[in-house]
Amino acid sequence: MLLVLRSHPAADRFRELAPGVLACAVVGAASTFLSEHYGAPVMLFALLLGMAMNFLSAEGACKPGIEFTARQVLRIGIALLGLRITMGQVAALGWGPIAMVVLSVALTITVSIVAARLMGFRGLFGLLTGGATAICGASAALALSAALPAHPQKDRATLFTVIGVSALSTLAMVAYPMLVKWLGLGNVPAGIFLGATIHDVAQVVGAGYSLSQQTGDVATVVKLMRVAMLLPVILLASLAVRGQQPEGAKRPPLLPWFAVAFALLVVVNSTGIVPPKVQAAGNDVSRWFLVASIAGIGMKTQLKELVTVGLKPVLLMVGETVFLACLALALLRWLS
Repeated sequence: MLLVLRSHPAADRFRELAPGVLACAVVGAASTFLSEHYGAPVMLFALLLGMAMNFLSAEGACKPGIEFTARQVLRIGIALLGLRITMGQVAALGWGPIAMVVLSVALTITVSIVAARLMGFRGLFGLLTGGATAICGASAALALSAALPAHPQKDRATLFTVIGVSALSTLAMVAYPMLVKWLGLGNVPAGIFLGATIHDVAQVVGAGYSLSQQTGDVATVVKLMRVAMLLPVILLASLAVRGQQPEGAKRPPLLPWFAVAFALLVVVNSTGIVPPKVQAAGNDVSRWFLVASIAGIGMKTQLKELVTVGLKPVLLMVGETVFLACLALALLRWLS
């Protein structure tokens, strides 16, 4: 008698995904090591190393796992960002910084969409780059990209946005502390400016605490207020995309599941019942997932595709960064 063993679907799925997920994890670990030893953004290292290994995303054992990491692991990492924020952190600074963050995010994204259209791009590209600039850098770019409909150029646009915003965030981390010193801003105004303008959380922390403990604390809280803006922006983006769907086409969900999970984690985290160790573990898992997903996106992209983007997208992102900085200074003086 022959014994026929039936494989379990979950086991089959695990075996299918494991090679690609493991490849992304290895690139993520290498990127983290390089970032810790050389000081450059970990997201940038993950992108560059991922693109160097893009042959893995061709037909082969790694392709399904890379696709899974670049999509599903990415969404889980974005949802876990909610463990960084509490309502109390936002309320502690008062209405002034909250109004400043809301206005700067809304105006920066609006101006970016208009500028993108004037430069010959789709408005959604302006939403992607403007959202990354105004909210939280690479994480916002990935979250917005995940909420937008599929498009042949979406991966390339996302990759360019992540590279651009990571590079500009690093430059801002170096330049903006010198700028606030030159302007003579005090610890609190300097922290508000740094938190309201620098793209990525890590660079905000680096710039803020390079000036003083108080500046770093204020900058971090203001930055997390910007991260909290991710939810309403994704909701509005989802509504806009639904309106653009052709008649008869299947509409995407009003709000992606990872955005709902992000909001729920913010609410739960605000209750104070989440132990600090769990918060720290959630933040670490989120960071690892985002780095691995960036590596996966890099593996899916051909380097030659980025060379063809031209100068206009670069000018768009530089213009968005300068606009946000000028707007933040103007709002800071108006609120003081």
